[in-house]
Amino acid sequence: MPLELFFAIIIVIVLLIGSYTDIRTREVPDWLNYGFIISALGFRAIWSAADNDITYIAEGVFGFLVFLALAYAMFYAGQWGGGDAKMMMGLGAMIGLQLDFRSFLISFFFNIFLVGAVYALAWSIALAVKNRKRFSEEFKKLFYTKKMLLMRKIIIISAAVLLVIAFLLEDFQLKFMLFALVLLYATTFYLWIFVRAIERSCMLKMVAPEKLTEGDWIAKDVCVSGKRICGPKDLGISMEQIKELKRLKKQKKISRILIKEGIPFVPSFLLAFIVTLVFGNLFLMVL
Repeated sequence: MPLELFFAIIIVIVLLIGSYTDIRTREVPDWLNYGFIISALGFRAIWSAADNDITYIAEGVFGFLVFLALAYAMFYAGQWGGGDAKMMMGLGAMIGLQLDFRSFLISFFFNIFLVGAVYALAWSIALAVKNRKRFSEEFKKLFYTKKMLLMRKIIIISAAVLLVIAFLLEDFQLKFMLFALVLLYATTFYLWIFVRAIERSCMLKMVAPEKLTEGDWIAKDVCVSGKRICGPKDLGISMEQIKELKRLKKQKKISRILIKEGIPFVPSFLLAFIVTLVFGNLFLMVL
């Protein structure tokens, strides 16, 4: 069996397990992620030793470092959880980086964002349908605030001006670009309200301290006697903070904590990997 096929099988198995746990518990276990990273670098080290060629382990290390940077950027931007970030590091190490724009890792890199965007939108729509009453109420609440009404007026006026300019232009490409800009302009505004309504109506949940797990996102600062225990700025709650919250609950100073449940992103990694295997770089295909 070619080693690349062996790696692909391992990746699919790991992503299937990770997708299952991510959807079911919103967590990817550390044993899976750390085992994946160690196995990836270990297999590549053995491969290099067997062929007396340092290229294989070097590609794994470089792939790990590139996806380490991506994972930390997405984690600190609040888009991925710790489990998602660690999974990406393992994928980078297992796939390896070849310095070629058409290499598998680079194709996978671009596909993650394209497939991930479609996946996130589909998941959000499913949440909106499932919780349609709460979502509808929250969407209307956001849509009719004074700030949003002002923004809508600005968008309508500016879009009308751009459309008039587009109709007056003779150059077809410029005309098309302005029409596309107006569409993007309006779509972004409504999409932003949609996402905010989804977050407020479908992703916020009150849980007891004993139900918390390391890395959970706290949606609102928890303060007791003027002392801040945890909050959104922590980028995921720590075990020490969970222990402190449990202690405070025993003292009846707190009861439940508001957390934000994110979208399980590991399934999008699996979809992006399969898409890359079948179609290659979607970005290049679009171009």
